[in-house]
Amino acid sequence: MIEKAGSAKWKGSLKDGRGTVSTESSALKDQPYGFNTRFDGQPGTNPEELIGAAHASCFSMALSMILGESDLVADEISTTAKISLDKKHDGFAVVKSHLTVAAKVPNASDADFMTAAETAKANCPISKLLDCEITMEARLV
Repeated sequence: MIEKAGSAKWKGSLKDGRGTVSTESSALKDQPYGFNTRFDGQPGTNPEELIGAAHASCFSMALSMILGESDLVADEISTTAKISLDKKHDGFAVVKSHLTVAAKVPNASDADFMTAAETAKANCPISKLLDCEITMEARLV
């Protein structure tokens, strides 16, 4: 079993408080986050963009693996995951992750690429973790 950790520190009230987020590897170290970075577009990070980065990176790796099973190697896979947070009757919830994928894969047909992309979308570990709608726009470049 692989285990990785992230951590957060928070001080103060919801709207006026401030926090920092870090990763075990120190790729992120004491990055600021707060109500204003999450809801008001202020500089700093927020949980949704971190989930988006995790989903995009996990999907890209899964797609690379699936392509490799067909002896295809991507020159490049660029993925963005847009995470949608919405108010629901019992508070806020992540309701959608939309993947936008552009990949350069020599010798791949559109059909083979789309099959691989759909398989990666359904089976990457972060897709399996998310309890929301996952949509995708994928294209070969």
